[in-house]
Amino acid sequence: MTDVVMPQMGESIVEGTLTRWLKNPGDRVERDEPLFEISTDKVDTEIPSPAAGVLAEVLVEAGKTVAINTVVARISDGGGAAAIAPAPVVQAAAPVAPPPSAPVTAPAPVAAAPAPAAEDLGPLSPLVRRIARENNIDLSTVTGTGAGGRITKDDVQAVVTKPAPVAAPPAATPAPAYAPPPPRAEAAKIRVEPMSTMRKKIAEHMVHSKQTSAHVTTVHKVDMTNVAKIRDKAKGAFQAQYGFSLTFLPFVAAATCKALREFPILNASIDGGNILYHSDINIGVAVALDNGSGLIVPVIANADEKNVTGLQRSIVDLAARARSRQLKPDEVKGGTFAITNFGSFGSVFATPVINQPNVAILGVGTIEKTPVVINDGIAIRSICYLALTFDHRLIDGALADMFTGRVKQILENWTDSVL
Repeated sequence: MTDVVMPQMGESIVEGTLTRWLKNPGDRVERDEPLFEISTDKVDTEIPSPAAGVLAEVLVEAGKTVAINTVVARISDGGGAAAIAPAPVVQAAAPVAPPPSAPVTAPAPVAAAPAPAAEDLGPLSPLVRRIARENNIDLSTVTGTGAGGRITKDDVQAVVTKPAPVAAPPAATPAPAYAPPPPRAEAAKIRVEPMSTMRKKIAEHMVHSKQTSAHVTTVHKVDMTNVAKIRDKAKGAFQAQYGFSLTFLPFVAAATCKALREFPILNASIDGGNILYHSDINIGVAVALDNGSGLIVPVIANADEKNVTGLQRSIVDLAARARSRQLKPDEVKGGTFAITNFGSFGSVFATPVINQPNVAILGVGTIEKTPVVINDGIAIRSICYLALTFDHRLIDGALADMFTGRVKQILENWTDSVL
């Protein structure tokens, strides 16, 4: 047997929710074939099978949240034969006729089984219990349509909105000559929807970051004209050669890596009373998922070893696989510094929240052509704002401004056309 465990999807992750099984017990599964889906505050992804064989046993049902390294299933390597033994068939005993001399007695009446209590109906969410309590609904009378017959919010609300049966009037009572129209039902003013597992974990992670770090944000205005000219000149050939667009973000990432080598304390983390200086520069890039369903920060390992082309390739690849739930566990952990590009949605600047256990995050605003004063004259330049949020427990304002100023200097003086 091979144990299948709940993986750790990031340093601060201690548990995950198993949202869906992609195989059933008895199914054949190949090594690295998607086996189940999990959801955490960092990633919502498919987990591959660690071995080839037959899914012999499922130990954690869909919807359960368990600690990392918990065994959730076992895979049998028994040559592909199903390791599930069929349930034994119990033959009903033939009725035995009483002897002729024995008196025939009527069978004793069988008492009806009591209705199951709410505690015996399987896992019930707090929302389901509250709706039932507020509307005096007996949950034992509700048919569950969720996984394993679990009662869902929609099941309970269907009972709430079901019209009550109307009794026919007595035959002797004549119908009124005029029946006033029923009062119009007032439209609901709120819509109740439970948060997804990822949304809950993101909320916990953001509150934890605010409670842990002393957040301060400094904003620098950067002239991106040189970078814009190089990008405009190269983007057509770049798209044709590599099959993806050249954006401004890899230039910012490359400049950040150079500055982190000069200011290693921005690439550090805090462990109690100690400062941990990381020798590798692993850049986490925030990726917004479709329909506002969440945010994931996949990591570009050893980002300082990549040129602009390599950084752009990594950003495109990680973002695409984050949105299609194809990220691997190692690709969402180990980050030492983070970048968030809120400018891609038109934001000029913002105050991002630090991604723990990092001590800083760099936000990139939208790049706009702006009239500026140069040598007492008006010129049109490509301008953006860089917002650095830093942990004031470790980094002082002067050092944060020196670091951001160095990133600004590298970008404003960019002349290398080799990407």
